[in-house]
Amino acid sequence: MYAPPPGEQTGPLRRPTPWRRRPTTGRTRLRHGEGFREHLRLGRKGLAIGIDIGGTKVAAGVVDAEGRILNEARRSTPGTDPRAVEQVIVELVEELGRGHRIWSVGIGAAGWMDLDGGTVLFSPHLAWRNEPLRENLQHLLRRPVLLANDADAAAWAEWRFGAGQGEDRMVCITLGTGIGGAMVMDGRVERGRFGVAGEFGHQIIMPGGHRCECGNRGCWEQYASGNALGREARILARANSPVAQDLLAAVGGNTDIITGAIVTDLALAGDAASRELIDEVGEWLGLGLANLAAALDPGLFVIGGGLCSAGDLLVEPARKAFSRNLTGRGFRPAAGIQLAALGPNAGLIGAADLSRVSSRVRA
Repeated sequence: MYAPPPGEQTGPLRRPTPWRRRPTTGRTRLRHGEGFREHLRLGRKGLAIGIDIGGTKVAAGVVDAEGRILNEARRSTPGTDPRAVEQVIVELVEELGRGHRIWSVGIGAAGWMDLDGGTVLFSPHLAWRNEPLRENLQHLLRRPVLLANDADAAAWAEWRFGAGQGEDRMVCITLGTGIGGAMVMDGRVERGRFGVAGEFGHQIIMPGGHRCECGNRGCWEQYASGNALGREARILARANSPVAQDLLAAVGGNTDIITGAIVTDLALAGDAASRELIDEVGEWLGLGLANLAAALDPGLFVIGGGLCSAGDLLVEPARKAFSRNLTGRGFRPAAGIQLAALGPNAGLIGAADLSRVSSRVRA
């Protein structure tokens, strides 16, 4: 990843992005998120379009100032060509803009954005490398555009409109193929000094453990993600374990097609082995959350992503492991752990709202 050295990259205090700073009223600084929420409530009420770019699909929606989706559209992700992706974004904005007065556009995608939301430094699914995407799209769309990491956008949506409402310091964890993460602290998305904070899935939780795609061994996402659940289920099934017979029957004996989603469906249907596998993933999840609590001390963890369709089968063992491993347990308040409320639309809702807030402040 390219990142300018500290002496050449403008820091967040000298180059603030609107959603990172807390507003002031007169000489009194608003604190702990509540004043910032009021600031947002009284702000521009225009509509915005949020676009969530994934590896296989591009989802878009018209979002109002209350986080409601008024209209939606989808396209397949057109490979990795940056210009083709830009064209799809333009088509979606034109389609959704008919009949609506759109104020701004927010783009959420996996990867690292610079601190002011103008350039994609790196995106794993697309061929974006130091791509000045905001400038390109603002020229094509003639509207304010903001870029956001998809996990940051989802966390913002949950803080504004979902499970994180009312919480000053929230950490959002997204469980899917891997583990994504983001923080909303005192009314701002906290992205770190270089804009790449939130890579919680790559904390090393088991030194010398499973090899991770990032190059390290023992990363958290190798034990508490959908991929981890599918891998452990395949190992159990290939051993022809007597407890895995229902799992084998569900896939017709073809262990190669076992995924975390299949295991989750079987667990929800009552399969004992699948429930045991999810319980183990939940324990790893709780252990990682305890580590994050020791470092960040949030008031709430919001857990989202596809794996959360398991509901309490996943969250209850996570809560128990969290309580069992929390530093200072019994002598300190403990963060809550809740499931996300907005589902797969959180990313586009958050991207739209961030663009609306950003364009309002800049206007």
